[in-house]
Amino acid sequence: MITITEISARIAGRLLLDHASVTLPAGTKAGLVGRNGAGKSTLFRIITGDLGAETGSVSIPKNARIGQVAQEAPATEQSLIEIVLSADKERAALLKEAETATDAHRIAEIQTRLVDIDAHSAEARAASILAGLGFNQEAQLRPASSFSGGWRMRVALASVLFAEPDLLLLDEPTNYLDLEGTMWLEDYVRRYPHTVIVISHDRDMLNNAVNSIVHLDQKKLTFYRGGYDQFERQKAEADELQMKAKAKNDAARKHLQSFIDRFKAKASKARQAQSRVKALERMGTVAAVIEDHVQPITFPEPERQPASPIVAIQGGAVGYEPGKPILKNITLRIDNDDRIALLGSNGNGKSTFAKFISGRLAPDGGELKVASNLKIGFFAQHQLDDLIPNETPVEHVRRLMPTEPEAKVRARVAQMGLATEKMATAAKDLSGGEKARLLMGLAAFHAPNLLILDEPTNHLDIDSRRALIEALNDYEGAVILISHDRHLIEATVDRLWLVNNGTVSSFDGDMDEYRDLIVSSGKKKDDKPQNADDPATKAEQRKLNADKRASFAPLKKKINEIESLTAKLEKQIQALDAELADPALYEKTPAKAAEKAKQRGETAAKLAAAEEQWLELSSEYEEAMAS
Repeated sequence: MITITEISARIAGRLLLDHASVTLPAGTKAGLVGRNGAGKSTLFRIITGDLGAETGSVSIPKNARIGQVAQEAPATEQSLIEIVLSADKERAALLKEAETATDAHRIAEIQTRLVDIDAHSAEARAASILAGLGFNQEAQLRPASSFSGGWRMRVALASVLFAEPDLLLLDEPTNYLDLEGTMWLEDYVRRYPHTVIVISHDRDMLNNAVNSIVHLDQKKLTFYRGGYDQFERQKAEADELQMKAKAKNDAARKHLQSFIDRFKAKASKARQAQSRVKALERMGTVAAVIEDHVQPITFPEPERQPASPIVAIQGGAVGYEPGKPILKNITLRIDNDDRIALLGSNGNGKSTFAKFISGRLAPDGGELKVASNLKIGFFAQHQLDDLIPNETPVEHVRRLMPTEPEAKVRARVAQMGLATEKMATAAKDLSGGEKARLLMGLAAFHAPNLLILDEPTNHLDIDSRRALIEALNDYEGAVILISHDRHLIEATVDRLWLVNNGTVSSFDGDMDEYRDLIVSSGKKKDDKPQNADDPATKAEQRKLNADKRASFAPLKKKINEIESLTAKLEKQIQALDAELADPALYEKTPAKAAEKAKQRGETAAKLAAAEEQWLELSSEYEEAMAS
């Protein structure tokens, strides 16, 4: 059990935690949520002892091991598998001692303990974790120095997971993972045998991997059972009850205060007035519910949409060196209302394809046709470094609107979701989420017909991600999305493309099916598993399902036609009901009223027959598809 009691903490003079308390039972999987800057990472530092609290205490079982990803794995010549194996300090020490131990009794103790901690399966467990985070067998044997910082962060995460601490602290672990790694980690955390606290803005992670939510709000900690969706419902209900209690409290206080004000000067009522004053003091007040307002995000609408397809690729190839394509044999089209998510492990070419579509990389073969006057907006996380550090958001936007008045410039900044007080803040002093909002606004400034977003959510909290979802759903142009946030993908796109094995192709399944491919074997899609549930087998099944759907297409078409007919008949009945509800119709033209009533009866009979036929055909279709 972990008990946090009356913790208070300040950072740079700002109070982040004020006598906050919470208790987590052993084995809890808790999501720590709250606005950016609320103090979540500060709480982690207090738990680990890296930061002292002004008041209060943290109680953790004696000898409990705490693990967290403090920094990326060092760029040494050690192989990845060696780095991960060395994270289990006890195992490493026992193996080293076993090489030199001569006492038979001690040798027996060492071997017994090695069996107890399952040391002999360590390499297989380490390899499995690395595979889940995106490293194939060949990569696991390469030195850490051959990988970038982002990949070495994954190695550091793998090391912590392998060490299997009693308390696992994860601070935004999905920020340096792709969608596939995120799905794997979600499943791993859910099955983890000890206590986990994870700071995350990934809604699916908080719904599927944890069993409780700790909310840091107004400098206090509140524990909720269940995932994030349940937390939102419980929080809304609690807020509503508190608002009602406050209204009731305010009314009672107002009534008492009115009596006091009226009679405190009258001698005959002085005693009663004084008792009311004491009652008012005892009553106290109910705090108001403080709602944090999230600035909306708005993308300007395209002035004119070109005819579809806006992008057409025939046998396309692209790479960074002539004659050495990373992706080839691409034959796809993008229509002016498409919403497409690119799936595939990092390193397979998703960003390369996005640059190809946007014109940042020239074709290395095949044909790429782009609609005339097509405007493309492109956002990528690495572009955050392109912001001018000492310039404010207003100054960034003014560069694009040099002749416009200040009010219009500020209005455009507001559309990007930046609050008034942030408009005059230098870019270097903005939070990661504020920089992302500014950069997305600049990318979409000229009202593009096609918006390409490469990992837009890394610095956005849950509410800002909701604002992004609303903005994308309101936007009328086409969207290409690369994201490790499954909730964002499911809420905004309707087509999935898989970047894998050196090409890009349509993925016929949904996100649940894609998750099964990733998690079921603990491997990436391009690891080529050989069991009966592998991707190839599932692809064949999808093809069979598609063929079955095609064979029953005429039946489905008939069902759709009946649906259109019933909608039309329902509208006719609504119109007739509106006419028949007018008393003047019966007074002025009774014959017409009778005719309308007859017409209404006939239409209702047609609707009933259509609905009966729809039920019959739909049942037939469902049975056929299920067989």
